[in-house]
Amino acid sequence: MCVGLPARVVTVKNGMALVDASGAKREVSAELLEQLDPGDYVMVHAGVAIAKITSDDDEEADALLDELL
Repeated sequence: MCVGLPARVVTVKNGMALVDASGAKREVSAELLEQLDPGDYVMVHAGVAIAKITSDDDEEADALLDELL
């Protein structure tokens, strides 16, 4: 099973993005996404930001993860 995690972009520099996923900050590749800015929300899989999402998507995913845990 593959799982993507929602995260908020903190900074973007040289094809990499620092993201905050429920308080855990990590650096991920942002090269698949054309325009990415701080404050955007992304889905992260295997260290790569694979899609932009909305803040509503982020909240929904967080709620589902909370239910599972």
